[in-house]
Amino acid sequence: MAGLIKRGQTWHLRMRVPKRYLAVAGRNEIHRSLETDSERRARELLPDVRAKLLAELEAMTAIRERPGEADAYRAATKIAQARGFTYRPLTDLLEAPLDEVLERVEATKANSSPETAKALLGGLEGPAVRLSGLVKEVERVATHENRYKSENQLRLWRNPRKRAVANLQAALGGRDALVSEIDHAAALKHKAWWQKKIAAENLSMKTANKDFANMAGMLRRYYESIALPDPPEPYHRVTLKDRHKEESRKLEIPVEWIKEKWFAQGAFDGTNAESRDILLISIETGCRQSEIHDLPPGAFVLDAPIPYFEVKLEEGNSKREIKNTASKRKVPLVGVALAAAKRHPDGFPRYRGKSSYSAAMNKFMRSNGLLPSPDHTIGGIRHSWESRMRRAGIDKELRGVMMGHSVKAILEREVYGDEMPLPEKLKLAMKVVLDVPDHLK
Repeated sequence: MAGLIKRGQTWHLRMRVPKRYLAVAGRNEIHRSLETDSERRARELLPDVRAKLLAELEAMTAIRERPGEADAYRAATKIAQARGFTYRPLTDLLEAPLDEVLERVEATKANSSPETAKALLGGLEGPAVRLSGLVKEVERVATHENRYKSENQLRLWRNPRKRAVANLQAALGGRDALVSEIDHAAALKHKAWWQKKIAAENLSMKTANKDFANMAGMLRRYYESIALPDPPEPYHRVTLKDRHKEESRKLEIPVEWIKEKWFAQGAFDGTNAESRDILLISIETGCRQSEIHDLPPGAFVLDAPIPYFEVKLEEGNSKREIKNTASKRKVPLVGVALAAAKRHPDGFPRYRGKSSYSAAMNKFMRSNGLLPSPDHTIGGIRHSWESRMRRAGIDKELRGVMMGHSVKAILEREVYGDEMPLPEKLKLAMKVVLDVPDHLK
């Protein structure tokens, strides 16, 4: 337990050292100045100072018990920061101004533990993480950020990063280099490797640029996690561009095509009811496919005055992450979407938490002549829905709300006021709703 003791006119924390920290503390009791002569202020400061002291003891323990690991390096940065310094390796300090070095030496006198000296005088080298362990380490760092991802979403997050690392290793001749060795020259080798591959296999530059972005993101997260001062940015401006390539856009599915082909009797006889009804819901909601097929059981609210479902973060057994905060929204059910939801009040277990729907449905649609051209995909439904709203005179801000786009980005300013209520969304949806064929009711 920590208490207060007064020395002269200044109050100090007095704390018995927990057993597990005795080895690094070097004594049974620690005193630390609270730098105040007010007992009331000292009592206010006491809990925070005690917590920081325990954190410092924990960091010192990490340095002693795991001196060659990332945890020890992070611990050293914390100790240095607590003493008002940035952690700098010894190699950096050898080139630092003499005044800074002397100031660090002086600070070690306040605590004679070797762990504190290592933290203030750069006695720990950076952790020796290799490329083969980078994805695992970054996933550990991103645990909180990824906490809502389902197992499938985690897999989709992890796999492109694994590919990026594997491709970089291939560019380096198969070498499992240390992360600290990845400099701009290594990134340029990665770029050159992709240039040869694109030329030989007629691949898209988009795939290569995703590789570069994933490597840059992982390195940034990694260096942030170890609090490395002035971290390198080896992938800065490493990208591939084709000035002759036109910007690609998903082609819309024409409304007349939907009515004549998709609403035709027997059009979906060759596929299952779940895949058909996911498609029908997307026609009248403009939702992303995953926003529909990943809905948890009970997500459809069909007994309300306005039937709807809500796109939101989910926890527990139905855990899932949505694309961004703007995607969180209530979606009214109308037309073929309402009819489809009534047939599946508990959602779509066949596709929930998986990523197989899009490929399977596109294959079925293409094989049965249900797409206008080889370049069309069912993803064009979302774009068709926005065009239907635009032609109905609905402005871009309201379209953005309905689509789950960032209204802040659309307006280029802060957004004020309450969220659009469901009755107003229903009015907008009814402006573009299509007649429901009898066989789909």
